[in-house]
Amino acid sequence: MKILFVSSEATPFAVSGGLAEVAGALPKALKARGEDVRVILPLYECVGDDKRQEMEYLTNYDVPVAWRRQYCGLFKAEANGVIYYLLDNEYYFKRSGLYGYYDDAERFSFFSRAVLETIEHLDGWKPDIIHCNDWQTALIPVYYNCFYRDRPGYDGIRTVFTIHNIQYQGLYGMDILNEVVGLDPADYPIVEYDGLANFMKGAIECCNKVTTVSPTYANEILDPWFSHGLDGILHKNLWKLTGILNGIDTESYDPHTDMAIPYHYSAARKANKKKDKEALEERFGFDHRPDVPIMVLISRLVSHKGLDLITSIVDELLYNTEVRFIILGSGDSSYENYFRGVAERHPDKFRLELGFQPPLARLMYAGADLFLMPSKSEPCGLSQMIALRYGTLPIVRETGGLRDSVTDCGDGQGNGFTFKTYNAHDMLWAITRGIDLYYNDKNTWKAVMDRAMKSDNSWDRSADLYLQMYNEAMM
Repeated sequence: MKILFVSSEATPFAVSGGLAEVAGALPKALKARGEDVRVILPLYECVGDDKRQEMEYLTNYDVPVAWRRQYCGLFKAEANGVIYYLLDNEYYFKRSGLYGYYDDAERFSFFSRAVLETIEHLDGWKPDIIHCNDWQTALIPVYYNCFYRDRPGYDGIRTVFTIHNIQYQGLYGMDILNEVVGLDPADYPIVEYDGLANFMKGAIECCNKVTTVSPTYANEILDPWFSHGLDGILHKNLWKLTGILNGIDTESYDPHTDMAIPYHYSAARKANKKKDKEALEERFGFDHRPDVPIMVLISRLVSHKGLDLITSIVDELLYNTEVRFIILGSGDSSYENYFRGVAERHPDKFRLELGFQPPLARLMYAGADLFLMPSKSEPCGLSQMIALRYGTLPIVRETGGLRDSVTDCGDGQGNGFTFKTYNAHDMLWAITRGIDLYYNDKNTWKAVMDRAMKSDNSWDRSADLYLQMYNEAMM
């Protein structure tokens, strides 16, 4: 099967979040199964000189953007055995950062149209499946249906659209459909929704399959509380909706080989995790106390990550419980300032590190005992899977991918601690259960840690499900 995976970012070329990891890891897993998968993304300014020197220039061509035509350069590279195509246009992509510009609608309209134009320049390689991801690529199924379906060389292509976060839909005024998107007025209803141009709505209507990044999230977005207005469109297209839990790169995230942590360990030999805990204590200026559990949170400091639950109970927790709590992240100034105050009130128990430092995050995954992730919503989540991999027991709310990857150990079978309702004291009770287990039942703690480290969150599992879905799309 020939699969063209389309993403606005992908490791190792351009990274701003979890989408890049998916676009790097899923094609690699599909390639390992013998599929002919290739990835296409914009050639951003952030792509380093080391990567550019390895690229091969193939050709250039013009791409229609409404009433005008724009240059597109086609470059080819390889990473992890997968072919990557990078589309060059300095007017659109030679900028600092990937997103957040006033003309993002035009930038990604160009990219979506350029992806389809590129197929004519791939030396006869024609995809069976074009797999699109999030609103930045949502116009591809629309453009295919409107302009390319009957063009020679394009027949029979199926399109798949994955919703990584339904909150970001590509919403714009209807006037852009003529001047930027370039649709015929007769096709405006494809993307029109509630008086706006909605790119994601257009993709859902036009693609052959809609996927989300976890089975629970696929069900949640049918509820108006989660759907950000698209529940009606999703119910209409329910027959093509499925949820597949993402995985993590288990080669990169492996405590047995991870060069970012000082001591290596595995599920079979966990002793060195205690040494990583000591290194974590030293890094944050704690005295060495192996008997006291360390809980960490690695997150953007924004409301939908459940930060208001934490601010509601953190003083109560630290005043009444012998636990150390470390937060790594940055975000809303209100949360940053609040946690600065917590650090002043609890200098012996609490640490805050603003910003994001990947090597430090790895040390926290390895050295901590508990990992807190109380999200209000979490389509998939990767952090809880990484924590499981490193034997750091997650405490999560039962939502989205958190529910699908972490089960409560209260039944004697689970790999972490969960709570259901979005309530601060329900979260506090889950934290308390984790701390109590650490202090009072070492044998059960070790058994839960063993189950956590043996949890299968690899892309091998997910890739099989994606292949099944691709085959269904081809029918």
